Amino acid sequence: MISIHGLTASYSKKGTNAIENVDFELSSGEVGVILGPNGAGKSTFLKCILGLMKPESGTIEVDGIEFLKMKSKERARKVAYLPQNIEFTPLSVYETIMLGRLPYFGLMPGKKDKEEVDKVIEELGLGELRNRNVTELSGGEKQKVAIARAIAQDPSILVFDEPSANLDIKNELTLFSAIKHLAKEKGISVLLSIHDINAALSLGDKYLLLRKGKSIAVCGPEDIDEAAIEKTFDVKAKIQTIEKRKIVILEEKL
Repeated sequence: MISIHGLTASYSKKGTNAIENVDFELSSGEVGVILGPNGAGKSTFLKCILGLMKPESGTIEVDGIEFLKMKSKERARKVAYLPQNIEFTPLSVYETIMLGRLPYFGLMPGKKDKEEVDKVIEELGLGELRNRNVTELSGGEKQKVAIARAIAQDPSILVFDEPSANLDIKNELTLFSAIKHLAKEKGISVLLSIHDINAALSLGDKYLLLRKGKSIAVCGPEDIDEAAIEKTFDVKAKIQTIEKRKIVILEEKL
C-alpha cells in the first residue's frame, strides 16, 4: 500500500512547482494510473515515489512507513521500477532475473534467492529461455524478463513508466494482462504512467489526473467522464460504451 499526501516538488527553489499538493492512495492489489499531458508532472511524481527526487513538502508512506526515511536497501525491497526503455547487460535470463534479488543478499545469492527466481521463471513461463542471453531476445520477451526481475524483488509497489511505448499490439495486450495479474494475484500495488487513455481505462482501479502539476481528479474508472478528460488534456472528448467498456474519442479544440 502507498499513501501520498500534500506532495509538492520543484526543480528550482525559485521556479514553479512541478507538482503541487498532490494526494493519492493505492491499496495492495490495486492498479493506479497517472494520466496527463506532457509537462503535467507525471515523471516528477514517479521520481518522488522512487526516491530519485526529494519533495519540497508532503509525505510518502509505503506499508505505513515513511518512504524517504527508509535506508536505500529497504527502499529497494519495497519499490521496483520498470522504465520505458529497458536495457540489459549480456547475461542469461536466469542471471538477469537474479539481479532482482540484490537487495536481499550480499556477495552471493542464497537458497531462498534461488528458490524465488526459479519460482518466478516457472510462473511466467520463461523456462525455455532460462539460459538464453537476454540481449538476444525479442522486445516482448525482454519485457517479460524485466517484469520477472521486478517480481523477484518481491516489492510492495511496482512502478511502470510508459510500459507499452515500444511494444506491438499483441505484446501490449500480454503486458496489460500480466500487470493486472500481478496486482490481483500477488497483492502488489501497481502504479503506472501512460499516454493512451483507452489503454488506461482498461487497466486501472484508480486514476490520478494531472495538469500543470496540479491534481484534476483522483477517481475510479466509473468517474472518468468527458469533462474530466477535457479539463486534463484541453481537448474535446466523447465517451462511448461498447461491450461495457468505455471508449474515448478525442478531437482537437478549434
